[in-house]
Amino acid sequence: MNKKRLTIPGLLTTLLLSGCLPSADGVSPFRGNVGADNAGKTHYQAQVRRTSFGIPHIEARDFASMGYAYGYVQAEDNLCLLAEDTLTIRGLRSRYLGAEGRYTIPSNGAATSNREADFFWRSVATDEATAPLRLNSDPEVLEASQGYVDGFNRYLEEIREGKHPDRHLACRDQDWLMPIETADMYRRYFRLAVLASSSVFVDGIAKAAPPLPGEGNGEVSAEAILDQLEAATGGDTGSLPFPLGDELPIGSNMYGIADGASRTGESMLFGNPHFPWEKTERLYLAHLKVGEDTEIMGAALYGLPAVLIGFNDKLAWSHTVSTAYRFTLYELTLNPADPTQYLFEGEFIEMQPQEITIEVLLPDGSIETETRTLYRSHYGPMLEFEAAGVPVLNWTSAKAYTLRDANAENDRLLNQFFRWNQADSFEDFVELHASVLGVPWVNTVATGPGKPAYYGDVTVVPNVPDSKAQACATGLSPVFDQLAPGLPLLDGARADCAWDSDPDAPAAGIFGAGNLPTLVRDDWVHNCNDSYWLSNPAQPLTGFAAIIGDEGTARSLRTRKCMQQVIQRLDGSDGLPGATGFDLANLQQVVLDSSLMSEQLARQTVLDNLCLLPGLVATDGSLVATGEACAVLAGWDGSHNLDSVGGHIWREFWRDIDALPVPSPTKWLQPFSASDPVNTPARLNPADPLVTAAFADAIQRVEASPFDFDTAMGEMQVSGIHDRAIPVFGGEGFEGAFTIASSRGSDFVSAGYPVRYGNSYIQTVTWDAQGQPVAEGFVTYSQATDPASPYFSDMTEQYARKEWIRFPFTESDIRSDPQLVEFRLNAIKR
Repeated sequence: MNKKRLTIPGLLTTLLLSGCLPSADGVSPFRGNVGADNAGKTHYQAQVRRTSFGIPHIEARDFASMGYAYGYVQAEDNLCLLAEDTLTIRGLRSRYLGAEGRYTIPSNGAATSNREADFFWRSVATDEATAPLRLNSDPEVLEASQGYVDGFNRYLEEIREGKHPDRHLACRDQDWLMPIETADMYRRYFRLAVLASSSVFVDGIAKAAPPLPGEGNGEVSAEAILDQLEAATGGDTGSLPFPLGDELPIGSNMYGIADGASRTGESMLFGNPHFPWEKTERLYLAHLKVGEDTEIMGAALYGLPAVLIGFNDKLAWSHTVSTAYRFTLYELTLNPADPTQYLFEGEFIEMQPQEITIEVLLPDGSIETETRTLYRSHYGPMLEFEAAGVPVLNWTSAKAYTLRDANAENDRLLNQFFRWNQADSFEDFVELHASVLGVPWVNTVATGPGKPAYYGDVTVVPNVPDSKAQACATGLSPVFDQLAPGLPLLDGARADCAWDSDPDAPAAGIFGAGNLPTLVRDDWVHNCNDSYWLSNPAQPLTGFAAIIGDEGTARSLRTRKCMQQVIQRLDGSDGLPGATGFDLANLQQVVLDSSLMSEQLARQTVLDNLCLLPGLVATDGSLVATGEACAVLAGWDGSHNLDSVGGHIWREFWRDIDALPVPSPTKWLQPFSASDPVNTPARLNPADPLVTAAFADAIQRVEASPFDFDTAMGEMQVSGIHDRAIPVFGGEGFEGAFTIASSRGSDFVSAGYPVRYGNSYIQTVTWDAQGQPVAEGFVTYSQATDPASPYFSDMTEQYARKEWIRFPFTESDIRSDPQLVEFRLNAIKR
């Protein structure tokens, strides 16, 4: 039911005390304690209006009140998920969930036990580590964070009082559902900061220990390690975990479109992170209005009361995960008599021991403690690292390895986004990008009404120019040069191998904005997770340090698709009706198209060559008939839309093709050319036995699955997180899909394609003649993780139908929403 907005304080109190305004769920629309006995005390005061699909619109007089309302509504939607994350960052998973339970960070691929997670987080997310983040944060950050704590705890208190029955059944009666503290907020912020750095190495840091006496030096050459890795992976070193081969599981696409690429003459922005559909790296959509000067709408990762990707009447922006490394590794030369002492500038110095104790829940319900001593150098935590069972960084009696993490030192993270949320203009936004320099690990694209398109990888990057990386290389550096180009392994014994500093950097040890790539254009910019080099292929960006990204190399199929779509829209060769250039409608059509770059490059080659043969030899030596699969592929529409038939045959084929070596002629007959990076490499080599075997293997997998060759994608690819099978369109990045739906880690033969990653928060934004934002999009997995919530799957169902959702921004849009629910949150500040 619609409720009129009431603004007279006396009337508010009268209505509250008389109980005249029940809400739709029987809870008073005024949730808080106001009255004469609280006269003179400072209160949280916020109005919350939820429009269709559970989008909260929060209007507050100050940032503390905004945080209070944000914490309340986010707990209302996602209480159990946030409560579990509190266990994680406190190092209490073993205490409540058992030490052998599994802990994963889907966004960076880390997977370990609760025991190792507890030791890791207690070692890195200490009060000492998080204090700079808190001490350097702006007042708005401090106020919103404290407000979030109190708002979350307010909702938790209501649960404890028996309110909101049938909600949050997974945790409401659990002993691990507990109030949060302000310190938890800063641990959570720290956790987000190191998502692409320290927390990749949960096991390696938690288990790092000096060798026992008599274990020997155990040194292995770089050549031997590379040989072992190749043998362990069968030559597919791209399957190794980050940072040695595979990229981080998270990705994104984004476009900034200015007048030169716009059919309407108005700028536009498209943003679409590809993030997990599970855990706290989900994105939550909200509209925040604070006082008279701040209004912003968009999404943030759970537990952060701000907008990280968003828009208003002045600007819009989005992010993609950057290729830059946020850390460097250091090799330490040890004292042969003591493996916890290392050489630095000719003297042995002591590592810093950390004695860490965790509590562990035993099967009989009792609790015991476990204690470990972990170590730190003056660079950071000690670590060991193995990949595919091969020790790469091993702590021996002669050498050990440590990590310095620039984002563990980043005390500007929150200021960056809170100041952006308050930016006065597009120009102010761009200036803040450089001056604050607190963005941790993402590229940025931005534009505004009548403004150009801006791209910047202005992020926190260790200041290690190529010359220093070469001068400070160690014996194992060739391993990283080959498998993780740009990631330095530096000599930790030398002071001159410390990170440099730039005069325009806000902190020592990182690159300043002048040494980081940016581009401003009057037509378009993009990023789809490759480096900055081709932010617009007409104006390549070059000359930057290798630790930031690569230049002049082949782009991923997804990046090539990303650029191709714009190029074809501007020259009209994409077949869409009307004039060239983008408007909001054809932009939306393009970004959810679900076509594949690999299909464009290679399907005809397969049909014209491999499908002429009645049978092909599979990897296991068997002869596989091609006729039925080829007939279906010939009629396939080349996309992964819900009604597309045959796409799974292609996906299983390309899964194996993607793992093949890239250089011509092993895979492609036409090699990569830096002068034609959108169209090369090309011409799949059908004569390669590995290619023919890959096609035969794909046919075998489909035959072994419960799906026919002519099964539609929507019958196989469904949400993997909801309580019913909601079909999901889209493809995998390795296929060259732009529209991402990923079932990473699942076995097609037994499970089909349960989607747990991919398109997440999607926004398309432009501005009307009055300068107001026109924004439409989705939260693909919906706003809530509680199955009892009305917002658990409603946006997912809308997304499956490609029915774009208008994001209400203006007062008239909000008031006219047919599902509008309104309440106020008032409370005394603690």
